[in-house]
Amino acid sequence: MNNNVNLQKNTIPHWNMQQIWKSFSDSEYKKSIEKLQQLIKQISYHVKNPIKDFNQFLKIYLSMDNELGSLSESLYAYSYSIYATDTTNTDSLNNMALLEELQVSIADYQLVFRQILKENQTKLSSFFHSFPEYKKYEFILEEEISYFNHQMERKEESIANDLQRFGGDAWSKLHEQIISNLVDKETGKTFNQLRNDAYSPDRNIRKESYYKEIALLEQNQIAISSALNNIKGATISLNKKRNWGDGFEGAINRSLFSSRLSRKSLDALISAIEDSIPMWQEYLFEKAKALNLKDEKGNSEKCSFYDIFAPLITESSDKEKYWTYQEAKEFIINKFSEFSSHMGDFVKTAFEENWVDAEIRKGKVGGAFCIDFPLQKVSRVLTNFSGTTSDILTLAHELGHAYHHFCIKDLDYNLCSYPMTLAETASIFAETMVTNSMLKTANLSEKINLLEMHLSDSCQTLLDILSRFYFEKSVFEERENKELVAEDFCRLMKDAQNKTYGNSLTETKHPYLWAVKTHYYSPSLDFYNFPYAFGQLFALGLYSQYKESPKEFPSQYQELLKNTGSMTCEEVCKLAGFDITTKDFWLSGIKELKLEFEEWKTCLKVTKKEC
Repeated sequence: MNNNVNLQKNTIPHWNMQQIWKSFSDSEYKKSIEKLQQLIKQISYHVKNPIKDFNQFLKIYLSMDNELGSLSESLYAYSYSIYATDTTNTDSLNNMALLEELQVSIADYQLVFRQILKENQTKLSSFFHSFPEYKKYEFILEEEISYFNHQMERKEESIANDLQRFGGDAWSKLHEQIISNLVDKETGKTFNQLRNDAYSPDRNIRKESYYKEIALLEQNQIAISSALNNIKGATISLNKKRNWGDGFEGAINRSLFSSRLSRKSLDALISAIEDSIPMWQEYLFEKAKALNLKDEKGNSEKCSFYDIFAPLITESSDKEKYWTYQEAKEFIINKFSEFSSHMGDFVKTAFEENWVDAEIRKGKVGGAFCIDFPLQKVSRVLTNFSGTTSDILTLAHELGHAYHHFCIKDLDYNLCSYPMTLAETASIFAETMVTNSMLKTANLSEKINLLEMHLSDSCQTLLDILSRFYFEKSVFEERENKELVAEDFCRLMKDAQNKTYGNSLTETKHPYLWAVKTHYYSPSLDFYNFPYAFGQLFALGLYSQYKESPKEFPSQYQELLKNTGSMTCEEVCKLAGFDITTKDFWLSGIKELKLEFEEWKTCLKVTKKEC
């Protein structure tokens, strides 16, 4: 890490959680737990002893369920946030366990409610007529009825939900605890620091950290592969029992339903990405040339996996700029404010109230995420900030998520639950906005590096995401018939990477990427890969609209985000004027990236002439 960043270490913040609850032992937190337990009893009694008037029954249920959902999600978000910055914290683990136990009771009353709703489906029109203010719930209630068709008998569901705490959820925590506490003994670097070295301009550092990362994963491959094997095995079994289908089909059907996306739209998206494979492979060939990569004999060579994120340092440019956290904060406030005062005021509040935890440290989970607290109507953002330009974009990305929640925070809780696909829209839009703003004032060498960084990220969002989609598909296909071990996962990951990266990389790829990506280890998030590609290309479409009408678009954008919790992806995108069921729509976004690629190559040629 750059010395300037080390000097600024004390200014890299931990988030302020006391604005949510002061501690697990605080009286207000304990009262909130007690209130949740009381609400569960009340709503459970309500659904198990329903009054005869269905309209009144449903009105009371929705009111109580909104209150309970908001409280429950915020309590769990608080516990998980404490855990995420210290995965050995026993208080957070115990509180998550308590809340997961209470979730079993919540899931139980939801089962009963769905059955009542199904039985009274024909009365919904009367309900909306009597209470027109609930007409906005029509989509949500129809979705609940669909869920009823994908659930087991109540007793079976209750047992499955209870055992989930000791099955899939436990395996998921094991994975997080292993990864977050890995340390290279020789250098003292945490696993996340080794991962961040992929962005180093020094190839020796990238290479050394890559092999240390692989070694740490190899040492822990038995435990990590056991976690993944059992999570996917349980998913396959439950999907069959819940009528989603077998193996891959069951997993993708469930994922599409939770994503509120049609198979037609997904097929169009995947097909468009597959068409872009040659472009991304050409990009990686060109990047190797731009980096002037040499093998041990001094011959030109292709990128290895550890070169994918390498910054370009052209002969006419200075070394890569490292940002202090304060510089990053001021820059993002400025760029969000340029978009709209609404977005600018939001991000000022986020920084002033210390919503962000950015310091890299042992025990903290890797990567980055945004987590919402619907009861308090705020969010928290976790990143691992090392001072690179990429970190600025990551911070903007996660604050984009937080802005999404800011736009919907005043809606009823049950109208705020948007799918994974649309969840990535606001984040990637914010990231795109900041990237393009940087490009406007960049000199030639800065422009080359910014374009390359965006292409590098887009290559991951499309090409690498496609390889992860292929990998997960093959895992479900094979896991249906046999147990899988580390060697199997490495083989399937290599096959997926060869299918997408082809010969654009050396043989040094990343067979253990399955052990790194946390999404594979969440039982409820099968195929949490294509939503990133969806968000990338949809956000590009939205950004094109913003460029055409910068004054009118911000308010339209807010309205679009408000609808993400109560519409399908196709319906939300239609509001923006897009038909995502067609391959042409997705190709139009890829075309924008193709133009960036051509511009990047042109800039590189100019640089060579100058030299």
